[in-house]
Amino acid sequence: MTENIVEVKGLKEHFPVYGGITRRQIAAVKAVDGIDFKIAQSETFGLVGESGCGKTTTGRCVLRLIEPTEGQVLFHGTDVLKLDRKELRKTRRNMQIVFQDPFSSLDPRMTVGDIIGEPLRVHKIGSSKEQEQVVLDVIRKVELEPLHKTRYPHELSGGQKQRVAIARALSLNPQFVVADEPVASLDVSIRAAILNLMKRLQEELRLSYLFISHDLSVVRYICHHVAVMYLGKILELADVDQIFENPLHPYTKALLSAVPIPNPKIKSKRVVLAGDVPSPLNPPRGCRFHPRCGEKKAVCSSDEPQLVDFGKEHFVACHTNG
Repeated sequence: MTENIVEVKGLKEHFPVYGGITRRQIAAVKAVDGIDFKIAQSETFGLVGESGCGKTTTGRCVLRLIEPTEGQVLFHGTDVLKLDRKELRKTRRNMQIVFQDPFSSLDPRMTVGDIIGEPLRVHKIGSSKEQEQVVLDVIRKVELEPLHKTRYPHELSGGQKQRVAIARALSLNPQFVVADEPVASLDVSIRAAILNLMKRLQEELRLSYLFISHDLSVVRYICHHVAVMYLGKILELADVDQIFENPLHPYTKALLSAVPIPNPKIKSKRVVLAGDVPSPLNPPRGCRFHPRCGEKKAVCSSDEPQLVDFGKEHFVACHTNG
């Protein structure tokens, strides 16, 4: 049985909203509101949903780049949220992130070699000569040339910048990487190369990924399991084949209906959602999706559905599937 490298339990992130003369808290933005999932060793776990659903916030909470309001994040059984500063620093060697936009995540004043070697210097790993060798090894792993070591970010293409960002994440030899929309800002022609690179590195280094994306075609290509988020909640969770071949939640069906089919002879039936996404400041009572759902029942507006296993570990939070 494959070991779970990361387990997230009851994770919440409520950002306080202050107002009035006394600047007291008057509300909270419920960006992430009680979610659970597991990521196995050498697995890619996809987190998908519309903009503002809480995907990126979840990824940053898992790494404790922002402090969650509530919940547990277990890394090899140890709750990351309870670690002191020294223990967290040590654990972070094994938990890294690749940001969405390589144009803003790379320091324009630093060379590629300095950018990739910075984590080694921060964690004081090896001598300067050993650090330089690690940098050269990682540069080759991400399919760049040694000559790129002395280049600056502005001298690189978008795809090369993202390879540098991946190399920086891998310089500490982590076990787990959060990939936050890693190909969203790249040209379509470059995306496949970066995804193939990530898959190869996963096989070689036994990496586990939390892959955050809104592009379902990308998710199907690279992920093993997928969770569909909406307004801070997970509405459906299953392996990638179940999600794409047998979607059960109306929201998942709507998302999949928007994915283009590369065959002009096949016409897909588009599910158009009514209205706009409600505000996370005041999410709807009951099922958060019910104001936009074409299959809703009366119970959907009063009772919040829980994730239920409909077989083959296909979990769905929906009253219409009861």
